Amino acid sequence: MTNPVISNTPATVASRMRRIDSVDLYRGVIMVIMLLDHVRERVHLDGMIEQATDPATSNWALYVTRWATHLCAPAFVLLAGTSAGLMKQRGLSTSGISRYLLTRGLVLILIEIFVVRPLVFFNVNPLLFAFLETIWAIGFSMIVLSLLVYLPQRAILAIGLLIVFGHNALDSMRVPPFFGSATPTPTTGATLWIILHQGGLFPFPIYHVSSGTPLILVGYPVLPWIGVMALGYCLAELYSWNAERRKKTLMTLGITMTALFFIIRGVNVYGDVTPWKSFDNLSQTIFSFFNLQKYPPSLSFLLATLAPCALVLAYADTKPLTSKLSRWFITFGKVPMFYFLTQWLWVHFVGGLVNVAYGQSLSSQTISLTDYMFGPQPGPSGGPLWLVYPAWLLGAILLYFPCRWYADLRARRRDITLLRYI
Repeated sequence: MTNPVISNTPATVASRMRRIDSVDLYRGVIMVIMLLDHVRERVHLDGMIEQATDPATSNWALYVTRWATHLCAPAFVLLAGTSAGLMKQRGLSTSGISRYLLTRGLVLILIEIFVVRPLVFFNVNPLLFAFLETIWAIGFSMIVLSLLVYLPQRAILAIGLLIVFGHNALDSMRVPPFFGSATPTPTTGATLWIILHQGGLFPFPIYHVSSGTPLILVGYPVLPWIGVMALGYCLAELYSWNAERRKKTLMTLGITMTALFFIIRGVNVYGDVTPWKSFDNLSQTIFSFFNLQKYPPSLSFLLATLAPCALVLAYADTKPLTSKLSRWFITFGKVPMFYFLTQWLWVHFVGGLVNVAYGQSLSSQTISLTDYMFGPQPGPSGGPLWLVYPAWLLGAILLYFPCRWYADLRARRRDITLLRYI
């Protein structure tokens, strides 16, 4: 998730960083938007229940609050691929890039399992061995990209396009869902399909299931994200072009993806597992049209969320990003993993304050995912939607200071290997 460049060893990769302000700017913007989603989950009443984009139950304020946060994961993965591509531009050997991606991918998966999950749920219930979401998807995609980098650039581009545009053809291939020891244990093939495309639960280890068997929940099946990262790797090529050509190409990509989204979604035959419906109420029709599948991300979802990425990169590319607001976002974009981890502390803190203010139990801040899925459920948690916004903005302001400190630390202490991974 950083932009390492030339070197011949992983240690010196960290010591010679090429940062592109427009890339860091957009990455910082989506980091701030991501905080909105996580604050909403803990502060808004029943925010953990995913009804925010349901046309039958949502409203404009809730719908837009949730939908805006869809921009985050696709951009994270795309720009992680772009960071790897920038390494190639600066002269790092293919084998060096591959080693770096493999190592970083493995570290990210370990961080997802052993650091992120306890931070998200403030609970170390051993019955949920792993909850595999964004960081896992980035890590796994990096491991796959560590192999793809040995292919010609055009082959990587073709593979990325094939996956992104073609993976929805696999939607009809489903394996029986697993809900615990009372249901049939998934086969090895079914487990692989859950990991690659379907998502869901499977036991760990898969050959032994009992009432105490740990579970793994795949929230982010990896196949579509592999395609996005491959395209991000190829996108880095644009940063070897002159600024005007790059800006024009990024703008064209953004407009093209926007047009493709409306055409594919409008035809309503392919590109998303849930067709949109026409309602008597115009708002509900619009909600249905933009209610896109994220788990795994459909073609329509990726087009709708990556188009703004290309357009913002085009707009910011030739701008002097010297304003205080720009530098604020860029600071977040320089230390995305540090920001991602520390923001959970604020999310739980402000969620707990709302619980206390409304006389609610703090159990919703510490509930395990297995309890959340299978019971017992905590009582009501959270308050009205308007509380989410001041809690979000205050968190974004406060997080700037530790992120600035950490960015300065990384710049000063490039000899510390651990700093490359957080």
